Amino acid sequence: MALLGRVREKLIAVLQFPNPSRSYDASRHCVCFWGYDDSREITFMVDDAMLRNLQPDVGSDERSVLGAFDKLREKVLEIAKKQYVSGPQNRYLIS
Repeated sequence: MALLGRVREKLIAVLQFPNPSRSYDASRHCVCFWGYDDSREITFMVDDAMLRNLQPDVGSDERSVLGAFDKLREKVLEIAKKQYVSGPQNRYLIS
């Protein structure tokens, strides 16, 4: 029974976002940010179109997109947590 409990623990992904860093990738039109599952770093990219869906008045320049991300950070992190599945994949696109 204890072994089953440990297996269940491993199946539950514990994704955290202790690093507030983010950057804009102009070539991909997205904001990159990082989450951690234990010691694994997971890269997330949220495209600027998604940010515009959440906040329609977002401009198209880097400063505006990063500002929108900062304003919507908690919402974007919730979306990232729902999308994440523990496993070998270490890059996710939120679009």
